[in-house]
Amino acid sequence: MASYVLAIDQGTTSSRAIVFDREMKIAGSGQKEFTQIFPASGLVEHDPEEIWESVIWSINEALKNASIAASDLSAIGITNQRETVVVWERHTGKAIHNAIVWQDRRTSQWCNKAKKDGLEKVFNKKTGLLLDPYFSGTKLSWVLSNVKGARKRAQDGELCFGTIDTFLIWRLTGGEAFVTDATNASRTLMFNIAKNKWDKELLDILDVPAAMLPEVLDCAADFGITKASVIGAEVPILGVAGDQQAATIGQACFEPGMFKSTYGTGCFALLNTGSDMVRSKNRLLTTIAYRLDGETTYALEGSIFIAGAAVQWLRDGLKIIGEASASGTLAAEADPNQEVYLVPAFTGLGAPHWDPDARGAIFGMTRSTGPAEFARAALEAVCYQTRDLLDAMKGDWKGGGRETVLRVDGGMVASDWTMQRLSDLLDAPVDRPTILETTALGAAWLAGSRAGVWPSRDEFSKSWARDRRFEPQMDEKTRKAKLKGWKDAVRRTLS
Repeated sequence: MASYVLAIDQGTTSSRAIVFDREMKIAGSGQKEFTQIFPASGLVEHDPEEIWESVIWSINEALKNASIAASDLSAIGITNQRETVVVWERHTGKAIHNAIVWQDRRTSQWCNKAKKDGLEKVFNKKTGLLLDPYFSGTKLSWVLSNVKGARKRAQDGELCFGTIDTFLIWRLTGGEAFVTDATNASRTLMFNIAKNKWDKELLDILDVPAAMLPEVLDCAADFGITKASVIGAEVPILGVAGDQQAATIGQACFEPGMFKSTYGTGCFALLNTGSDMVRSKNRLLTTIAYRLDGETTYALEGSIFIAGAAVQWLRDGLKIIGEASASGTLAAEADPNQEVYLVPAFTGLGAPHWDPDARGAIFGMTRSTGPAEFARAALEAVCYQTRDLLDAMKGDWKGGGRETVLRVDGGMVASDWTMQRLSDLLDAPVDRPTILETTALGAAWLAGSRAGVWPSRDEFSKSWARDRRFEPQMDEKTRKAKLKGWKDAVRRTLS
């Protein structure tokens, strides 16, 4: 009996495929980067065909490295960069425009006008989201308005809309499955998270025809069967979740009050609030954490647009490090008497500020400020922003009485220096798991558990293992002074 599970992790800068065995250990993987397209300032696009090619290449590489065939797979799980929009022809599967990426800000003016017209309350009540170019709905509306004939074709049923998961499932199944999951749908500005369905009023505001929207399923469901001509065998796709929700699942944050944060290109923190759909008073997002067996679990989410991207800036922009992994070592050499603050609003500020027009700033430089201080400021910026999210979440949700322990994942968490500083500034323990590929693991668990080859939710939770716990070591006076300096830097940036 086939007992391997394949996770497809389609991210912002690369596509990965990871083969897990029956014991949930990695048997093989493949990863391929693809082109970041910047047509103008604030605009970010991807070529859907290049994404597709990178996914297929990664699948083949993972299978080869695991020394198995596609026929040895019991199931496939998919996780994806959320909010990124693709529109394609129903009959050919060809995209009519480049994918518009979650980082893209081209719909800022539309969002600002809609806010002035009082529409943000309407969207927030139904979707839990704020009016920001980050989300999919305004991007989709832009495509329909700016590609010749697109809206008419969509009304006639000729076009399909999807986040990346939907586009991949369509391609993998040869166009036979047009579906998404509840987590990805919840990020579109078009999905009513209380009623769990597409919302006609919101579609009318955005001028999006319902005919082009996919069916919304649970996170563990029958999403379709791959064509043998595509990956070499017919394999059921049984699990789908947006990347941050998949990481929440992979971290086994199944109980209300559990808190995880993923540090990739951006940083995304989710607090499980159970069946309680908490309305944020601190400009956080209310979102679907996962939907299993028809039961919806909600979360509060804070989104930071720049995390690992700040380290990439140190490497590629300033060229003060050769490898991203060198940032922690360099930061440790910084002069402790210099307080340099980087507010990395390269593409605006996310939660809890939500200012798409803000731009990056550096404060506190002196004549002796050098590469080490820049490195420390970049890494500390991620920690400060996480503290902002945690404070906002504590203000919104009083339930559970659980001690705050942050479970972390993503590329940045390999840095001991960064994780220790994160614990220091949060004044809370930070737990790093033994398996850092938690996003892929979450997608794989959804698929593997539905296929019956992986354990139930409770048994999966028990299998979660900690690599290291970082405990706060900074004294309260130093912490307060540093946090005060950060808040002042943000205030100056916003003003």
